[in-house]
Amino acid sequence: MEYVIGIDIGTSGLKSIIVGSDGEVVKSDKVKYDTVHEKTGYSEMNPEDWYEAAAGSLGRLLKTEYGSKVTGISFSGQMHGLVIVDKDGEVIRPAILWNDTRTSEECKEIIADIGLDNLLGQVQNTVLEGFTLSKLMWVKKNEPENYAKIDKFMMPKDYVIYRLTGNVYAEPSDAAGTVMFDVKKGEWSTTLLEQLGIDRSICPEVIPSHGKSGVLNKELFDSEQEITLYQGGADNACGALGAGITDSSRQLVSIGTSGVVLSSEEDDEYINDGSVHYFNHCVSGQNYVMGVTLSAGYSLAWLKRILGDDQTFGEFMEEAETSPLGAKGLLYTPFLLGERTPYNDAEIRGSLIGLDANTNAADIKRAVIEGITFSLNESIEIMRKNGKEISKIVSIGGGAGNRQWLQMQADIFDAEIMTRTEEQGPAYGAAMIAAVGEQWFEDFSVITDKWIDYKETFSPVTENKEQYRKLFELYREVYEKTQGLTEKLLEFK
Repeated sequence: MEYVIGIDIGTSGLKSIIVGSDGEVVKSDKVKYDTVHEKTGYSEMNPEDWYEAAAGSLGRLLKTEYGSKVTGISFSGQMHGLVIVDKDGEVIRPAILWNDTRTSEECKEIIADIGLDNLLGQVQNTVLEGFTLSKLMWVKKNEPENYAKIDKFMMPKDYVIYRLTGNVYAEPSDAAGTVMFDVKKGEWSTTLLEQLGIDRSICPEVIPSHGKSGVLNKELFDSEQEITLYQGGADNACGALGAGITDSSRQLVSIGTSGVVLSSEEDDEYINDGSVHYFNHCVSGQNYVMGVTLSAGYSLAWLKRILGDDQTFGEFMEEAETSPLGAKGLLYTPFLLGERTPYNDAEIRGSLIGLDANTNAADIKRAVIEGITFSLNESIEIMRKNGKEISKIVSIGGGAGNRQWLQMQADIFDAEIMTRTEEQGPAYGAAMIAAVGEQWFEDFSVITDKWIDYKETFSPVTENKEQYRKLFELYREVYEKTQGLTEKLLEFK
């Protein structure tokens, strides 16, 4: 049997898996690393750390009993990060990551100069603090000496591939997240680049996600066989592929540090109003719409930290379950870092509404979990209003690790929630890309049929569904009624 490797370059760590031609994961490897937060709102990392993590992980996997039979490798990567290199291929400055929020002024300036309708018309997305375009414009304005040195910009996974092969490429699913890429045409928007004074030559050549990036440098790993690298995809696109989301019959909810709701968009005439993201899929010829909750799992980590709580996630959820539905009248909005969907508001901050003398730790835990799920439901509601039928949702990530939370998702989303038999996240989608690149399968629909299985299904409970519908309407009022207050509180931060 032959094997492929899928590598996911995440925000806080890297995961690599070896997958056989039958779809079974036979080995895995993980590496942790840290981001740097030099100032409030800054989030950076040395791109060399990603390369060293990937090279170390590959070295370990290629030395296993399966290593000599690996024929292909592909990648999933955190989106939006800005890596800039000079004409010698040397990194100019630390990468600016997706969760860096320093670029509020640049976003306002871009929209003022270009116009929102014009921006949506050219690249089908608005610009936000997390996206690559605003980061590039920040460097242009604040570090002109660094900007002048740029020969190419890359996304995180693409830099790792460059270091492993010597070749610089991008692919559509990650390129779309730069907000410099015309999603419908599948190419860099030269008109937008000209309007912003960005030289088109710094944009990497775009190839398909399952396009060949090059071959692995044998000398780096003392490897005898030729191993082909494929360009891979953005983490959300790869997560969707690994969950079997290649058409509109199922949607994806992924709960990690941030939370994502994703649905395939098959209408070529679809027009995005900016309330959601509209990106190219890593499946050639397909696009998807996506809503994002910035502080999903991050809210749980925050709560555990401030409570001094050393419980496991399972114990945390068990205590939350001792609080009744609605957490005894307590609502939480997960706006710790601002919010993406549907508000695109970097300044809004979170709230706990309804605290009283009878509130206990279990109530707060339940309210936080419900609040995260309500936030994700806002994205689902937008998609439904745009005509999307949502009745089956595949849940992956931390939210799929607990039966109580899965049932809560079914009740709040009013949909069947399905879990994966082999839940390996975006790394599995990357492995699927490598398998298609190796021509083991004719296309992604065939590999999805062969490799993707589902484990459990959770259906909404009518009584719970009705109660949550009432609570969700109250939840939606909180943003409007606190937005002005949180803006006034900024001077005290």
